[in-house]
Amino acid sequence: MKIRLISWNVAGMRAAIKKGLYDFMGKDKADIYCLQECKAKIEQVPIGYPKEYTFYLNDAEKAGYSGVGTFTKREPKTVIVGDRDNDWDSEGRVIITKYDEFTLLNVYFPNGKRDKGRLQYKLDFYEHFLKYINELRERGEKVIFCGDVNTAHEEIDLARPKENSKVSGFLDSERKVLSNWEENGWVDTFRYFHKDEVKYSWWDQFTHARDRNVGWRIDYVYIDNKLLPQVKEAFILNDVLGSDHCPVGLEIEI
Repeated sequence: MKIRLISWNVAGMRAAIKKGLYDFMGKDKADIYCLQECKAKIEQVPIGYPKEYTFYLNDAEKAGYSGVGTFTKREPKTVIVGDRDNDWDSEGRVIITKYDEFTLLNVYFPNGKRDKGRLQYKLDFYEHFLKYINELRERGEKVIFCGDVNTAHEEIDLARPKENSKVSGFLDSERKVLSNWEENGWVDTFRYFHKDEVKYSWWDQFTHARDRNVGWRIDYVYIDNKLLPQVKEAFILNDVLGSDHCPVGLEIEI
């Protein structure tokens, strides 16, 4: 069975719905949609999404902030909203759906641009997250994680690497984290299939950067390297509008 998975930072779910999110889902027909930055409580999410999906949401305590939501055609055997051993719950950054064939983590990683405190929070989050997914793997779970990672890994992953070398999102300390993930056996699926392709997933809306394709690739789907033979394709849908990010995804045989 082939599973199509889409990850998308929608920059506000209610706004994205007005811009055609549900229409996109109806045409694209992926099996699972992982959304980040939903900025909504469950009662604020308009009904009207395709009826074959079930929706799970982890919202932030702070109204209109953060939040992740997963639409799935396949019924999970377990849904975990955040995790009790850290502060993922308060900012609505992680939702986990476990299926017989794999465990999926939908994650909105912190942004470190605000100040040094948030940068450290981001780095601490990365460290805890790696420990967490490694433990899942050690328990025998086949892990996929996706979302807005808020870091471009290599120079190919952003339009202006030199100008942004001192900006959070392309700091050496952040880039080393993604290298460490790879050293731990986690595969950036898009870059695995498209080693030299220049594609971005986020553009600054205030400078109309998308019109000039001056962007960053900061949205990813990662898998355990043991699952790599099952992945058939990884992609970035940079023609899909509705957010300052675009959808990314993969197709995998399970």
